[in-house]
Amino acid sequence: MSKQLNSETVGEAKVLLAPAPLLRNTSPLRPRRRRMSVGSIIGLTLTYAFLVVMAIFALFPIYYVVQASLAGGQNLYTTDLHLFPVNVTLNNYVYAFTQLPLLNWIANTLFICALTTVLGVVCSTTGAYALARFRFAGRRFTLRALLALQAFPGLLALPAYYLLLNAFGLLNNLLGLVVIYAAGALVFSCWNTKSYIDSLPVEMEHAALLDGCTPFQAFRLIILPLITPALAVSALFTFTSGWSEFALANLVLNANSTGSNLTFILGLFSLQDDFRTPWGIFAASSIVISVPLMLIFLYAQRYFRSGLTLGGVQN
Repeated sequence: MSKQLNSETVGEAKVLLAPAPLLRNTSPLRPRRRRMSVGSIIGLTLTYAFLVVMAIFALFPIYYVVQASLAGGQNLYTTDLHLFPVNVTLNNYVYAFTQLPLLNWIANTLFICALTTVLGVVCSTTGAYALARFRFAGRRFTLRALLALQAFPGLLALPAYYLLLNAFGLLNNLLGLVVIYAAGALVFSCWNTKSYIDSLPVEMEHAALLDGCTPFQAFRLIILPLITPALAVSALFTFTSGWSEFALANLVLNANSTGSNLTFILGLFSLQDDFRTPWGIFAASSIVISVPLMLIFLYAQRYFRSGLTLGGVQN
């Protein structure tokens, strides 16, 4: 009897372990391909066509500026459309470096933007920490006042800026432009950094205070390393906001007749006169000037996603 049961058990086990005939030709590593419907193919084609058209619209101006910088003679004044530059030459670049104070314009712009970034980030970080962690009279009013200031365009303050800079003797001075740019960047930088600090638990600072740290040490050793992405985003926005600004720069630096104390945007504007504009030299100078900003942006773009998204999360 036991032998008969053992044989029956072995037979049932063989049946259970045998592969099913319907599953022999299937593989878990090779999923079945789904056939796309005609509507899906048409939608996908239209999507790619739209992306290609938008890419052309975005890249063609850059390509045209590069082509204009390499064009020689009067090729830009012709009515014929050329996809590739005719009479390629580097004379426009040579003229920009040898006959124009281009490097001086770039150095002035870098000095203004760098000092503005340092001043704006330092002031906005300390102000954002105070607004996020301390409770004092006028805190809500200060936050609402910052939002109200952001609603008004900066051009409305041009007469006030002129009177203030004239009173302090900062007209035709790069430092006067630094003060205006730093003040204008405080609102965004302060709100961005404050939102990031609000997302951090305050218990970390309490623990640091219990360990013997002063409030400043807790801020420097605990908070500053954690808000580095927010500081990078604020610094990048502050730097780029003053890079190609024209109206305020023209207001502050328009009294200089030599052209050596100008930013690059004012220097490019000074190349034209009432009768003609040297488009080739203008394009070559624009290409050279855009290189530092592109390098800075490529280096700092990794902070955009973390700094902007985490800065908007609050616990």
